[in-house]
Amino acid sequence: MLETPKGSRLHIGIFGRVNSGKSSLINALTGQDLAVVSEVPGTTTDPVKKAVELRGIGPCLLIDTAGFEDEGELGSLRLDKTKDAAREADMALLVVSAEEKPGDGTPEMRWLKIFRKRGTPVILVLSKTDLDAPLTWQAKSWQRLTGLRPVLVSAQEKNGLSELIEQINELRPENYDLDDITGNLAKAGDKVLLIMPQDIEAPKGRLILPQVQTIRHLLDKGCLVNCCKTGEMKAMLSSMKAPPDLVITDSQAFKQVEELCPKESKLTSFSVLFAGVKGDLPFFVASAKKLATLDHTARILIAEACTHQPLHEDIGRVKLPRLLRKKLGEKITIDIVGGKDFPEDLSGYDLIIHCGGCMFNRKYMMCRVCQAQGQGVPMTNYGVAIAALLGILGKVALPEQ
Repeated sequence: MLETPKGSRLHIGIFGRVNSGKSSLINALTGQDLAVVSEVPGTTTDPVKKAVELRGIGPCLLIDTAGFEDEGELGSLRLDKTKDAAREADMALLVVSAEEKPGDGTPEMRWLKIFRKRGTPVILVLSKTDLDAPLTWQAKSWQRLTGLRPVLVSAQEKNGLSELIEQINELRPENYDLDDITGNLAKAGDKVLLIMPQDIEAPKGRLILPQVQTIRHLLDKGCLVNCCKTGEMKAMLSSMKAPPDLVITDSQAFKQVEELCPKESKLTSFSVLFAGVKGDLPFFVASAKKLATLDHTARILIAEACTHQPLHEDIGRVKLPRLLRKKLGEKITIDIVGGKDFPEDLSGYDLIIHCGGCMFNRKYMMCRVCQAQGQGVPMTNYGVAIAALLGILGKVALPEQ
């Protein structure tokens, strides 16, 4: 059975002070000893991630993080990882120990403001309730400070876990995973042709994630799906009794596919579709049009979600830069980052071009979009940018969710 990709799971971040009971909580929720539990402060270093199925909720990704007030140079690095985890959390479990005294100036209150600013749902968890502590006073004090009713949990005694899962189910955001990949571009009974180049970049013996997810989505939608490589497109079209209703191509083959695409067929790409699922498609389209105003002095950032070793004809590191230099001149500046590396200060860039983000969840991608928008920097993605550079963006069908 194909496992739900991490980018499509509900990301639940577990945040709190050092030794607040975060690791014990994740172990209790999963029923496994995934996170190291110790009295030694700072045992959790890099965030611990575990893909699980929670009853009544479905596929989730639990993220155990380092403590808020971790100290020293290493502690600062751990805190940076915690901040990054907060960007991808669809919802946050804010864990406070029954041993801690509530207060306005506490780290929990500072982080609560961060989550609320980002629109991240928060559940307040009062942990270690098996200890001898004034629980009623603690709970009421935290509720008065935060406006949140704490869920009282004892990971040791396995108490309060059912109530916690119920709250997660009630508060999970509706749009954490927009799974209608094609939106209004395809409906049940439509004939859809997928053009999928299997070049040196394609993994041997399998398809890349966007292709797999799109095929499954179309099958679930009741579409009639045909697949072929770029070189077989002409033969595939000849074998069909009528033109396909929709043609979806890998962005790197946009030009060849556009030339062969029947006038009756809508044309789009996997990357364009995922711009609608993961990001802000109208903003991406408007930003791509900025390419027409740039010249040889432009500085462009290309961001990939994957951290792979680039191969010959890599789309983000070779093909896209080649198109950009052909359009804007050889003297343009192109910076390339991968994985979670993404500059805090984007102000020096004229344009950001991001991959489809299939390895990230929507929350994390939207954090990057909001970061760019907040600094007034245009941002688009591979498929939209390539269509603009080829002069065919106006011919590309854009999905409406």
